Amino acid sequence: MTGNATTRFDNVALLSVASTLPSRVTTSEDIEHRLGDALSRLRLKGGLLRRVAGVLERRNWDATAGESADAATVDAGRRALAEAGVEPGQVGLLINTSVTRKHLEPSVAVRLHHELGLPTSAINFDVANACLGFVNGMSLASGMIEAGQIDYAIVVNGEDADDIQVNTIDRLLRDDVDRTGFLSEFATLTLGSGSAAAVLGRADKHPDGHRILGGVTRAATQFHDLCVGSVDGMYTNAKELLKGGLDLVVSAWREAAPEWNWSKMDRYITHQVSSVHTNAIIKAAGLDPARVPTTFPRLGNVGPASIPITLVEERGSLQRGDRVLLMGVGSGLNTAMMELAW
Repeated sequence: MTGNATTRFDNVALLSVASTLPSRVTTSEDIEHRLGDALSRLRLKGGLLRRVAGVLERRNWDATAGESADAATVDAGRRALAEAGVEPGQVGLLINTSVTRKHLEPSVAVRLHHELGLPTSAINFDVANACLGFVNGMSLASGMIEAGQIDYAIVVNGEDADDIQVNTIDRLLRDDVDRTGFLSEFATLTLGSGSAAAVLGRADKHPDGHRILGGVTRAATQFHDLCVGSVDGMYTNAKELLKGGLDLVVSAWREAAPEWNWSKMDRYITHQVSSVHTNAIIKAAGLDPARVPTTFPRLGNVGPASIPITLVEERGSLQRGDRVLLMGVGSGLNTAMMELAW
């Protein structure tokens, strides 16, 4: 059977969203300079990252300045709580949605719970679903708020692309890597680092919050092997991944309930992959490009953090009552769309 999973919320609001970005900028020219020998050997023209992906630079954590994904996520979380006017002791749920992690056990969430000073009553766990994790976390938190289980939730994410990029560059410089192998790891070179946090609560207690109206998700898990990654590397069948992702988005879009009226949104905050993916989604869904802000040229693909980071950068231009659609496709494949009433 095919179709969407549809969720609607009546009494949930996004109270705040914050991001923390690394201070170290890594340009695409720098990465291609490091890959110079491989590019020459494989006869690949320079400027590949700029021409194909539209990524000019990305951010990386500066360890010499004491930066790390976890510390930045705590910083974003503290500022999100302060902006929402919510005390740590009021939080009933923390969901960490990061893809990258330094260890398998314990969950990343436990350290963040401790560093944010959350109470012992606050549930905390990790949710991993590739680049859709943050939207999935918001949906899970919204359901618990709607059900009356908790009053406030904080959803966080911290991505660190350093290790995977270093490992990938070292591997691509080996003499046994051919052009096909190089291109299968190309997407790894577009990754960036960053952290974000969002605080959610009951709309009736926070009338100035941004209502979370609901959304849809849809799975196409027959494509589970098109993008497979670990700290050692990420391998992607770019052509088939793009085709499968577009088919999935279009199917979810067409089968969404008519009352969503998503063709009339004031802003579309999409998962930031590349110029190719963004332009393809704009064309396939018939979106107005002026309503689709991008951060990937400066920040690269920051995984699940890219949607909240882009929302942070865009919120200054949003007016009360504007409709915002969060959209993303995650490896697997899965897609999710969530509507906010700003």
